[in-house]
Amino acid sequence: MTKTRSLTIGAALLAALMLPVAPAQAAVPASPAVSYTNTLISQRADGQIYKHTDGFYYFTATAPEYDRIILRRATTIQGLSTAPETVIWTKHASGAMANHIWAPEIHFIDGKWYVYFAAGDSADQWKIRMYVLESSAADPVTGSWTEKGRIATPMDSFSLDATTFVVNGVRYLSWAQKDPAIATNSNIYIAKLANPWTISGTPARLTVPTYAWESVGYKVNEGPAVIQHGGKVFMTFSAAATDSNYCLGLLTASASSDLTNPASWTKTATPVFTSNAATSQYGPGHNQFTTSEDGKSDILVYHDRGYKDIVGDPLNDPNRRTRVQKLYWNADGTPNFGIPVADGATPVRLSSYNYPDRFIRHWEYRARLDADVTNLADSQFRTVPGLSGSGTVSVESANFPGYYLRSRNGDVWVEKSDGSTAFKDSASFHQRPGLADPAAVSYEAYGLPGQYLRHYDYLLQIQPVSTTVGKADATFYQQ
Repeated sequence: MTKTRSLTIGAALLAALMLPVAPAQAAVPASPAVSYTNTLISQRADGQIYKHTDGFYYFTATAPEYDRIILRRATTIQGLSTAPETVIWTKHASGAMANHIWAPEIHFIDGKWYVYFAAGDSADQWKIRMYVLESSAADPVTGSWTEKGRIATPMDSFSLDATTFVVNGVRYLSWAQKDPAIATNSNIYIAKLANPWTISGTPARLTVPTYAWESVGYKVNEGPAVIQHGGKVFMTFSAAATDSNYCLGLLTASASSDLTNPASWTKTATPVFTSNAATSQYGPGHNQFTTSEDGKSDILVYHDRGYKDIVGDPLNDPNRRTRVQKLYWNADGTPNFGIPVADGATPVRLSSYNYPDRFIRHWEYRARLDADVTNLADSQFRTVPGLSGSGTVSVESANFPGYYLRSRNGDVWVEKSDGSTAFKDSASFHQRPGLADPAAVSYEAYGLPGQYLRHYDYLLQIQPVSTTVGKADATFYQQ
């Protein structure tokens, strides 16, 4: 290579290094925001939403009278809230299946519909056992149902909350059952299925309530539900009494492991979803999972109550209600349930356009960008009508309802509204199409044309925005 050519290449490299660096750009999130309004369905406990290939969501749940099995269907999750409800089966007049009709679940298996449920006996309402219904109709809401009978287990004891799932082509049943030999109310079991109503082999006991949070009021592990992600199988279960102490625990196994071996499963030492006084949600539990309409988000389905104190037996209180919210995933592939969100619109997360792994969050009430926010609710906000009106929006904290993103001398904080005009104006924005990507959003400060919510050194500011970098800093994806 000649000296002249070498100098020319060196000069070109130096010139290239001196060019402004284009900001990093995020792809549109793989799991964009979803929007639902809670409560979804009042006075329906143990709710399950099954998304079928026919384009419908099917909903079933425990009715507070404990006397029937109901179904609804709609093309959207929110549509289930107003969908007609049909009784597909009613309790027997006497004998088995004549009492305490609990926790139905609907599944489509090998071309037929199946409903799993628990029921007591007319002579003993606590003689709870598991049963199965079958329908070959295309529409299970209007089709006829046949009783397939009781699911037989080696122990003839209190058993309920059957759910079924497939991992690596193998279908399993999981349920809750009392073992008369140990001093617990119910434990979680698993077995393979020979057919939808017959277990195969010897069931394995996966978990027994041993932690204090599993044993408040009663020693309970019940209501298993399964979701798979990243080569892992996650099984939630409900624990403790069915009052405000009710909560979700979590078991985890590798999808390639022997799921009928208890050693394959690890229990998380703390509950993953609990009551939250700030959002007025109490006793969240007996969950299931479904997916959003676009198939890109996992949705947590659960019940709770809107008050803490209950008069008498919680099972006689009819006001458990079905709710939904998005389930998020941590960077390490584990599920993040966050908190049971407040009534009304579900919140979203706001990720940075040019730092896609970072989200708007509050830290000691200062608004900033951070990655891997495992305290999920710190990074969840909901867009509400603007405090200043005039077509504006305000951005409300999920875990501090009544606290909003607001500008204070150009810095952005999460603060409680004091009702003043000054606060309302500083906490109101015009939501615009994203300055760097119209598929995203940008927030122009109310009364300050051209000034936007943006990040600078990972802190949120209100600043004039005109450059390419500034526009990127002021653009956020909802997810």
